[in-house]
Amino acid sequence: MDITLVIVFMLLGIIFFLLEIFFLPGISVGGVAGVLFVGASIWYAFSHLGATAGMITIGGGVVAMGLAIWAFLRSRALDKMSLNTQLEGKVDALNGIALSVGDKGVTVSRLAPIGKVRFGTEVVEAKSQDGFIDQTVEVEIVEVSTFGVLVRAVAEK
Repeated sequence: MDITLVIVFMLLGIIFFLLEIFFLPGISVGGVAGVLFVGASIWYAFSHLGATAGMITIGGGVVAMGLAIWAFLRSRALDKMSLNTQLEGKVDALNGIALSVGDKGVTVSRLAPIGKVRFGTEVVEAKSQDGFIDQTVEVEIVEVSTFGVLVRAVAEK
């Protein structure tokens, strides 16, 4: 009966540890219950069965936990629970607006370092090459990429 109690406590501790590792986020009831059950199993083995049985319980618990984690990972249970969708869409920052290097515009908002710039009738989000640029300052496009527009302030003559 004593050995059965030690084994049951160890198995319950391992089950709660698996729940904690794979299903419950953070340190929660599963982790605390796992520690309590494994601790109770080891304590009971040392106090009622002797030091040798206690050491066997510790070693067996470590091996059983390793085997349980290995078996869970091999069971493909995580593959069934994980998201496997592929993202196929993309965001076009310029959305069909024809801009090229050298085009001039005026800042609609402060670029710190990102803000809005008006090029003709179109307003786009742009990044400043020089740091902060105040509102209503003339800027020039330095680079156009799929991620956006890089601008710099036009030097006044």
